[in-house]
Amino acid sequence: MLSPSNNVGSKACQGDRFIPKRSAMNNSNFNMTNENCAPNGMDSPSKDLYKKMARAALSNGNEELGAKILAFKNKPPAPVAFEKDNSMYTQNSGKVVSRKQYRHIPQAPERILDAPDLLDDYYLNLLDWSSKNVVAIALGASLYLWNASSGDVSELMSVNADADDAVTSVQWGADGKHIAIGTNNSEVQIWDCEASKQVRSLKGHAARVSAMSWNNHMLATAGRDTNILMHDVRIRDHMTARLEAHEQEVCGLKWSPNGQQLASGGNDNMLHIWDMNSISNGTYLHRLDQHQAAVKALAWCPWSGNLLASGGGTADRTIKFWNTHTGAMLNSIDTHSQVCALQWNRHEREILSSHGFSQNQLCVWKYPSMAKMAELTGHTARVLHMAQSPDGYSVVSAAADETLRFWNVFGQPEVVAARERSRTSEKSVLKSINIR
Repeated sequence: MLSPSNNVGSKACQGDRFIPKRSAMNNSNFNMTNENCAPNGMDSPSKDLYKKMARAALSNGNEELGAKILAFKNKPPAPVAFEKDNSMYTQNSGKVVSRKQYRHIPQAPERILDAPDLLDDYYLNLLDWSSKNVVAIALGASLYLWNASSGDVSELMSVNADADDAVTSVQWGADGKHIAIGTNNSEVQIWDCEASKQVRSLKGHAARVSAMSWNNHMLATAGRDTNILMHDVRIRDHMTARLEAHEQEVCGLKWSPNGQQLASGGNDNMLHIWDMNSISNGTYLHRLDQHQAAVKALAWCPWSGNLLASGGGTADRTIKFWNTHTGAMLNSIDTHSQVCALQWNRHEREILSSHGFSQNQLCVWKYPSMAKMAELTGHTARVLHMAQSPDGYSVVSAAADETLRFWNVFGQPEVVAARERSRTSEKSVLKSINIR
């Protein structure tokens, strides 16, 4: 930027004298004083004459050119263009805009496993993935374990199918060693999977146990008897609370990651939020009735402790987002299909949904815009269950077509790591740019 002292055509006093080019001023020597900058020894010229003399001096006698003091003599140089392939940013009107990069989401599953006798029941929860990379899947009356690291398959336990019993829910403990198993005859069994041994049997329900959720040593269980039971597995008298708020089967149950709130969804179309105080008092914190069908799909946001996503059944088809501190609904979108399960991406602001009637697909959504990023197809019946790998990159889906499909839907570890490094570099570049 030019400083005022260097502007063309500005009046300036340098010491005692201002000396224009002699050739332009016909060798006339004007001695300018600091007081009034008038020619030395001469009367000050008239204003019009002075302007004419100044124009002549600056234009070497060409008055037409001198009349345009600030005009470019030549065309301005073309702006320097950023190379398309080597730049991450373009500058326009003082704003820095990042070039959007879209993550590739594979459309085909990485692996498909057969799951014969998988019960086609929307209200059950038959799939979970442990912190030690073992997938548990209930098939009829048996529970099978598939080690994702080695590929080994083993049958952990089986109930009496002849007595009309079946495994109706499974939930891994945080240690990846113990697993809770709910049955059709209302029993909850705790198994040590490393020892292949049952260590506890929890009674209290009067009908099948459809949903369970661990919170350290506390296990919440719920089922067709409409009750939610709280169990402390460390003590002999394990039942510490009975919550009676739902009017029909409870099919969704999830503790928040920080263990401070519990969400329960039921076939009565209700979603309840509980905290430690309300559990102690036997009353819910919030009763949310905006869904128009059963609420099974529940997922707590991994980066915001009070953000909950819930999905509704066939007559509802929506995914809703809630502030569980205030009970306010933040957003609702119509997916046009029964919502069976939800999983948040722990590495990006995205959420994955699985669906039943009538599309039987998985959808990746960008949060909070809820723009659909991808649809994953391949299942030929409703996708009832989903579970996420311990590293958060893969998801396994279980469908009524009796198959398990493994999807690298949330990226590859090395790709995500490279993207994180790129983001760190991008933030550093942004900090170094002075936007005027």
